[in-house]
Amino acid sequence: MSDATLHATDRNPDDFAVQIADQIESFLVAVTEVAKGDEPDSAVPFLLLEVSQLLLAGGRLGAHEDIVPEERYEPDMGPEPDVDELRENLARLLDPIDVYSEVFDPYEPRKAPVPARISDDLTDVITDLRHGMAHYKAGRTSEALWWWQFSYFSNWGSTASASLRALQSVVAHVRLNQPLAELDGLDTDQGLGDDTLEAEAGKVMAEEIGTPLGMRPVQ
Repeated sequence: MSDATLHATDRNPDDFAVQIADQIESFLVAVTEVAKGDEPDSAVPFLLLEVSQLLLAGGRLGAHEDIVPEERYEPDMGPEPDVDELRENLARLLDPIDVYSEVFDPYEPRKAPVPARISDDLTDVITDLRHGMAHYKAGRTSEALWWWQFSYFSNWGSTASASLRALQSVVAHVRLNQPLAELDGLDTDQGLGDDTLEAEAGKVMAEEIGTPLGMRPVQ
């Protein structure tokens, strides 16, 4: 199935697969556009919206009964498209709020928060979604739905949820006029230890996205 026929008129818009594919395609296109950096002031709130909408599709996949692909073995899709440029563009765009702290599993006791990057999260999610989209565009709908459901549980669902919490936190701090303290050396190649380290934002965050969100200047 070609890109031109992805939304062919003979496909029922009420069909579950079509709706999921539409939501996923919308996310892929939107994040790719944001990463171009044409509108940096609106990047964070726009990503908040897009990740929220994607997780609605994920919730529907998660609540759906187990999807079984028609073929026993997954067809070879060839090499995955490179996402390094996308990741680097997002990292530049989201600096200095790219790094945040995350608890990997809230039901696993005594786990310390670990550093993560929104840019890494989004490109990781996109890699999973593109894989399923390749099946969908090739006409293997059940394979696409199986992959999106499986990878939602195993990876992109928790990854997108973590980045959503980070994005929501940034917007909330801006809206509530509560700049975060500057980061004291946190990066993804180190642990947080026993110290509480906050994601870097402060005045830079307020200056870059505060105005578009209607926040009054920090005095």
